[in-house]
Amino acid sequence: IQIAQCFEATRQRCCRLEQDGRRAREQLARVEAERAALEVKLKHARNQVEVEMKKRHRAEAELEKQERKLQLVFESLMREPWGSGVLSGEQRSVLSALAGRRLGVALAPGRRSSAVDESCQSLLSHSDISYDRTEDDVVRS
Repeated sequence: IQIAQCFEATRQRCCRLEQDGRRAREQLARVEAERAALEVKLKHARNQVEVEMKKRHRAEAELEKQERKLQLVFESLMREPWGSGVLSGEQRSVLSALAGRRLGVALAPGRRSSAVDESCQSLLSHSDISYDRTEDDVVRS
């Protein structure tokens, strides 16, 4: 009788362990499916971030290109002998407002724009930057 009771207790324990194992496998399957879904979402999010970064870089490059074109137009207007006579102070102020802070210095009467954009803060100190006036000589020629 004692041996039969031990066998019965062992059988019941095996049944409980088998049920626990089944539940653990089901939970593992659910967690793996959730992980796979999250990995897919992560992959899509990374791709979207990459696409948005590329769009941003293209937009920034286009903005810089347009700013350079605008800068050249303003410099050309201000360099021409007829430019200062044709443009009134009000027109210069309107152009300055349109140009924004970065180009406003170029439109100031009697001022030329520099090759260094000083409106932006740089990691380099001003003492680390050497200025070469050869660019001025080339522009005047």
